[in-house]
Amino acid sequence: MNSQFASLDLPKPFLENIASLGFDRMTPIQSQSIPKIMEGNDVIAQAKTGSGKTAAFGVGLLWNIKTESKTPSCLVLSPTRELAEQICVELRKLARRIPNVKILNLTGGVPIGPQFRSLEHGANIIVGTPGRVLDHLRKNSLRLNSVEKVVLDEADRMLDMGFLEDIESILELTPQTRQTLLFSATYPEAIETVSGKFQNNPIEIKIDTAHQKTNITQHFVSCENNKKLDTLKSLIFSNQISKAVVFCQTKVDCDEVAEELSREGIITRALHGDMEQRDREEVLTLFANGSLNLLTATDVAARGIDIKELPAVVNFELSRDPQVHTHRIGRTGRAGKAGVAFSIVAKRESRRFERLQEDNPHLQMTPIASGLKDRASLPQPDMVTLLIAAGKRNKLRPGDVLGALTQGASIHANDVGQINVFPVRTYVAVNRSVARRALDGLRRSQIKGRTMKVYTVR
Repeated sequence: MNSQFASLDLPKPFLENIASLGFDRMTPIQSQSIPKIMEGNDVIAQAKTGSGKTAAFGVGLLWNIKTESKTPSCLVLSPTRELAEQICVELRKLARRIPNVKILNLTGGVPIGPQFRSLEHGANIIVGTPGRVLDHLRKNSLRLNSVEKVVLDEADRMLDMGFLEDIESILELTPQTRQTLLFSATYPEAIETVSGKFQNNPIEIKIDTAHQKTNITQHFVSCENNKKLDTLKSLIFSNQISKAVVFCQTKVDCDEVAEELSREGIITRALHGDMEQRDREEVLTLFANGSLNLLTATDVAARGIDIKELPAVVNFELSRDPQVHTHRIGRTGRAGKAGVAFSIVAKRESRRFERLQEDNPHLQMTPIASGLKDRASLPQPDMVTLLIAAGKRNKLRPGDVLGALTQGASIHANDVGQINVFPVRTYVAVNRSVARRALDGLRRSQIKGRTMKVYTVR
C-alpha cells in the first residue's frame, strides 16, 4: 500500500496544503483508513493516541466538503473540551486552502450565548462535546438533518464518562444515510453496541497498540499500602523526573498529590473534571509551554494533553484495565523518542499487576525504599509564564506581545516561548533567567497603545 499522501486522489490545493504542514508519509492509521473513508465506508478504527487519527478523519471530512450550505454537513463528537479544541485547531490547519470552510466548536464550560450567535451565521463542521451539542439541539439552535458524516472520537472515553445516552440521542437526529466513523484507543464491549446500532457494515481497522519495548522502558515499584506518597517522592527525586504526567484514579488524589509535591518544592498542578474551564486552560497551557515539572491528572482529563515530547509518565495507582495502562504509558516514547513509565504498585494492587503480566511476562516488580534518602534537588522548569490581562477581545496578537518583549523589555526572541492568546487573557512563556526582567519590561511597556496588567503565574 502506497503510504504517500500524494498517492491519494485529493484536490491539488488540498495536497499542497498537507505538504506545507510537513505531512509526507501517512501513518498506519491514516494509510488504512483514509482511502476507506473516501470510498464512503463506515469505519471503526482502534489506534492509540498520537497515531495521527485526527488527521485521518480530518482528511476524510474535508476532501469533498460542500461549503455552499450554512447547515452543518459534518459532526465530530469528543469527550472533553480540550480535545474538541485540539481537533478544531488541526481541522482548521488542514482546511486552509479550502475556501469558505467554517468550523465551529460547541463545548460546555463557556457561555452558550456566543455559540448561539455563531450558529446563526452557519457552520460546515461542528466539533463538540455530547452535552453541549445536545443542549443546542434541545434549544433548536442546531439542526443535524443535513449531516453527511459523523465522527465519534475517543469513543471509549465518551462511554466511560457516561455519554452513551447523549450520543444515541444526537445520532438519532442525523440522517440514516450518514457515514459514521468511530475512533477508539481501546475496544470495550460497549463500542460494539454503538457500532452495531449506528454503523452500516463498518470496515474494521486495528493498529497494533503495543508500544515498542525499545521506545518505552517500564519500571514497577512495590510499596506498602500507606506509603504511596513517600514512594512517589522518592521515585521522583532519585530518578530526577523533572517533567512527567502523574496519573491518578480520582480527582481527590490529583489534588492531594499535587499539593504534597508542591510542598516539596516541585512545581506541580492538578488537572481533572471538577475544575473551571479557565483553570483547566491555564494548567494545560503551563504544562505545554514548559512552566511545570509535573501534572497530576485523571485519565479523562489527560485526553486534553497534547505534548509531543514527554520524557516520562508515572502511574500513582495502577489502572484496573490493562488497555488503559497501555494508553497511559503511550503518552511517552512517541515519534521514535525514548520514554520511561514508572508504576507504583501497592500490595492491594498486586492482582492488577498480575493481569498486565499475563500479556507481558517480561514485566518485573522492583522493591523501592519509601524514604527520601536518595533525595537531590529537582531542576525547576526552564520556563516561567506571565499572564497579561487582555486577549483577543482587545485585538491582542502574539506579535504584539513579542514586540513588547523584544523592544520594550529588551528580551531576546530566543528567550520567549509559547504565546497563547485567549479571549480576555494572554499567557507568554519566557526563560526563567529573564522572567523578572520580562515582567518589569511588560509592565512598563505599552501594548496596543496602553499599559496592561501583567502577573507571574504561580
